[in-house]
Amino acid sequence: MGSRPDLKVDDEVGFIRFFRNLPTTNGDTVRIFDRGEFYTAHGEDAQLIARTVYRTTSVIRQLGREPGLDSVTLSVTVFRNFLREALFRLGKRVEVWESSGGRMNWKITKRASPGNLQDIEDDLGGQIDSAPIILAVKITARAAEARHVGVCFADASVRELGVCEFLDNDLYSNLESLLIQLGARECLVQADAAGKNVDLAKIRAIVDNCGCALAERASSDFATRDIEQDLSRLLREERAAGVLPQMDLKLAMGSAAALLRYLGIMSDSSNFGQYQLYQHDLSQYMKLDASAVRALNLMPGPRDGAKTMSLYGLLNHCKTPIGSRLLAQWLKQPLMNVEEIERRQQLVEAFVEDTALRQTMQEEHLRSIPDLYRLAKKFQRKAANLEDVVRTYQVSIRLPGFLGLLDAVMDERYQDALEKEYTTKLREYSNSLAKLQEMVETTVDLEALDNHEFIIKPEFDDSLRTIRKRLDKLKYEMGVEQRKIAQDLDLDMDKKLFLENHRVHGWCLRVTRAESSCIRGKRQYQECSTQKNGVYFTTSTLQAYRREFDRLSETYNRTQSGLVNEVVGVAASYCPVIEKLAGVIAHLDVIVSLAHVSVHAPTPYTRPKMHARGTGNTILKEARHPCMEMQDDVQFITNDVTLERSKSEFLIITGPNMGGKSTYIRQIGVIALMAQVGCFVPCSEAELTIFDCILARVGASDSQLKGVSTFMAEMLETANILKTATKESLVIIDELGRGTSTYDGFGLAWAISEHIVREIGAFALFATHFHELTALVDSYPQVQNLHVVAHISDDDDGSQSKREVTLLYKVEPGVCDQSFGIHVAELVRFPTKVINMAKRKADELEDFSGKHEKLTKQASKEDVETGTRMLKELLKQWKQEVEGGELSEQEQVERMRSLVNSNKELLENPFFQNVQVL
Repeated sequence: MGSRPDLKVDDEVGFIRFFRNLPTTNGDTVRIFDRGEFYTAHGEDAQLIARTVYRTTSVIRQLGREPGLDSVTLSVTVFRNFLREALFRLGKRVEVWESSGGRMNWKITKRASPGNLQDIEDDLGGQIDSAPIILAVKITARAAEARHVGVCFADASVRELGVCEFLDNDLYSNLESLLIQLGARECLVQADAAGKNVDLAKIRAIVDNCGCALAERASSDFATRDIEQDLSRLLREERAAGVLPQMDLKLAMGSAAALLRYLGIMSDSSNFGQYQLYQHDLSQYMKLDASAVRALNLMPGPRDGAKTMSLYGLLNHCKTPIGSRLLAQWLKQPLMNVEEIERRQQLVEAFVEDTALRQTMQEEHLRSIPDLYRLAKKFQRKAANLEDVVRTYQVSIRLPGFLGLLDAVMDERYQDALEKEYTTKLREYSNSLAKLQEMVETTVDLEALDNHEFIIKPEFDDSLRTIRKRLDKLKYEMGVEQRKIAQDLDLDMDKKLFLENHRVHGWCLRVTRAESSCIRGKRQYQECSTQKNGVYFTTSTLQAYRREFDRLSETYNRTQSGLVNEVVGVAASYCPVIEKLAGVIAHLDVIVSLAHVSVHAPTPYTRPKMHARGTGNTILKEARHPCMEMQDDVQFITNDVTLERSKSEFLIITGPNMGGKSTYIRQIGVIALMAQVGCFVPCSEAELTIFDCILARVGASDSQLKGVSTFMAEMLETANILKTATKESLVIIDELGRGTSTYDGFGLAWAISEHIVREIGAFALFATHFHELTALVDSYPQVQNLHVVAHISDDDDGSQSKREVTLLYKVEPGVCDQSFGIHVAELVRFPTKVINMAKRKADELEDFSGKHEKLTKQASKEDVETGTRMLKELLKQWKQEVEGGELSEQEQVERMRSLVNSNKELLENPFFQNVQVL
């Protein structure tokens, strides 16, 4: 963490009184106080920071006398790390307070929340994995199950407002899909003032499940009386907002009003005329529920070690921040249109086939592109400086390199696709930025960039020219002083003694730490600071030069500031071009990244053939799980997959624990998603139909921590599947009914499976240990049984038979009637006594259930009646013969056996045969 600043607070008593009078925050907002060179947090916030950042409460100090105020200090670096932790992992809001004027005149200067990062973008350093989407939702009930939902969402970094209205079920499946599609970070809902909003708990659970922060706002915030006027001022369109078709979406407009108020967009006049409004169509992308996102390991989880554990981590070889964010968006928005998917595939193929094109694009061109959206935002907020102008210029001079590389593609198959998607647009933007390029080359001193100085050319102004000459003379004199000191200390100027412009100490000298002893004890050398790269020191002569240099630099900057403002103002007018360019380069970066992964996989990926929605089958040859095959020491066993209408729509997979059932069903979901994103897939051959959604029921994860039992979580996920799935969906179920009794669980699993097969007709994959479920195949031709293969060898050691189980991870047709759970217990070294008892009990239960099975299968109603009648007669006869009590117990049993064996009709009765077995 580095050194922690000491706690120094002016007027402790006054600050403590001020802090304790602040309104409470319900624990969702963290207040940080900016003290100039460091930050402080107090009270519960100090406890939170101690636990999450420092991971110890020993860092907490008491401010004031007993009872003191818990306080903790943060360096600038620690503060920035905490911002990321608080906003992205903990879902907190953050307020940064600064003191102005009087000692206790504190006010909020920055506000941030997971979906609103505008104030603290610079503190985050642009390292944002995905766009900070914030969403507001307004709901009215239509009927018992139907809900009318209106949504407005924004990504402030690109100045867009999206609206959407739709009908939803009582589980809010569509809202969940929308939150995932958008990758929303924060959700605003109407507060439940009267305690009547029964759906708020459901929405809270969904929002939480999607890893999104929830903010309750007053119902008055959702009022639409001013929205038309506000949108008229915000939007780029010349026409009045009242004539826009989106204004008819009344619920969405209420959500828009709440969102604009929460973000404070109307209070910043630089936003006026800058926003675009569009209508989001929920059905244009494949729907995913939160369970599917987890089951397919779409995004990195908190416990993921290797980058390749998640699909995003595996596919993200993007070289730009804008590319990485777009990839995250694409993974949550798989396409539904065959033409669009094939367009992306064609572009990926162009970079797969042309190695030189792919590598040069990644290493030489994309690598040098900054976060263009963030750059454009700085210009829009009037927070840009000359350095940002130069960075924009450096992007513009690289565009001819991009164009030259794309123009050199000779393969006719890809020329049109590349031209349409990239070359034409890049050429247009390059031409648009030519004037900016010319202005920068005329006004900015590009040679000074080598010293990391961003200044206007001295030749541009007479007074600047004069000051520059004096600055150059001072630098020369500082160099002379450096040579003198080098001779005095007998140090090599190139390797051991450096003249540097330190950000705190200004111009001073640095010696390596190994040589630092040579300046110790010599009064003429004054140490400034010791850092990793050496010891900084100065002399009285050098200090005088430095003071003069700083004074002249300040004058230079003051003189050039008017010119700088003009240059920055002109550059800001290119914002629309920079934003469009960002979109094209992000797209190019993602496509090249997908091509890179497709080529560098252990076995290269293949381009899948896509069938339009509702047509064709899904047939995969030698399919693999893309993340699993990348793990260390994994030799992945490939498997074929066949999902055909009316032949193999519903696959039941049985087999040993740890045999690969889960991997098999999940890899099909992952491959389907990759294909609809436009990526190549890990198969030797692949054809896929387009799925409208992927729904999953796997594992209960951390439901218990949220007060939901494992079984309840399982049932909620399954209810969502039954209400959402259509004939064109892909359903993945990994075990079902395990959270309750065996009979209840099996009953539910059978009923759910039969409903999916008969009523929904979706493609489904069901991994189960209920082997009785495989009987579904007898009733429905579209059900197929598969099993993962295990090799069992019996080694007879003379005393008892010991079974060796070898898992082959191969999936083949048919049923496996054993689970080998006890084998897994043996693998993890359970005590031998426990293992033996488990085997004994399992055998007993198996025998018992097997006999019951025979009873229910073989005896008809007539057989039971006839058998019961004959058995009663036989028992009467036996009773008469043994009633005298002359026969011993053993003789009585023998007499019974003799009577039974002589009654041929009774022996052949199926009911009696089962009774006899029991």
